[in-house]
Amino acid sequence: MYLVHETCTLYGCQVTGERLSKAAVADRALRIADEEGLEAVTIRRLAKELGVTPMALYWHFKNKDELLLGVVDHVLSGVRADPAAGDPWQKRLRTVFETVVDVMRAHPSLPDLLHSVDKQQTESFTRATNDTLALLTDAGFTIDEGYWVATYLLNAAIGLVAGQPDCPASVPAEQVEEWRRQKRIQLESLPADRYPKMVELAASYRTELDLDHYYAFSVDLVIAGVEAMAAAKRSS
Repeated sequence: MYLVHETCTLYGCQVTGERLSKAAVADRALRIADEEGLEAVTIRRLAKELGVTPMALYWHFKNKDELLLGVVDHVLSGVRADPAAGDPWQKRLRTVFETVVDVMRAHPSLPDLLHSVDKQQTESFTRATNDTLALLTDAGFTIDEGYWVATYLLNAAIGLVAGQPDCPASVPAEQVEEWRRQKRIQLESLPADRYPKMVELAASYRTELDLDHYYAFSVDLVIAGVEAMAAAKRSS
């Protein structure tokens, strides 16, 4: 068998010795899910890639359901908001939301993972939700309202990545320019008298999307909505 340091980071595990770590198994499963889809993750496939027997993996995960829970727990381990931190709730909430968006961008399989398991069974998700609720109650929301906002923020992060403008991630790199050209032609072909703004939008497909601007703008938009509602509650 292999030993993987417990300090391994996502996609950065190093195999060096005699024991297989739980983090290493989750990390490799996450890589397979990101590259090939969730259905490609099986105990047999993981065992083959890690050079062990399937029984070695059952030491950490009794079945695939437990494995997927472990992957969710692993990938969300960096989503934290310290309720005792000195920064205002707005800044801490933004940091949490930006972290979730970054994780979604890095791991396209995560939305499917979150829908495939009871994520509240994982420590990382429960801790992140609890921290977020603490921030939102500081902002003046009731516990129920805070949970609604927290749920919206999670779905917003998923939507921002899934609905990212420009070429879908599934399009091979060598086909990206052609995809943009076809999209531009499609929009330019619309009747300009009926859809003038859609025709104007076609020009945006002449160049690559500035993803940093897109995500910074989107985070501002979402957080501004939460801040505005919190301010309205305080003034009412």
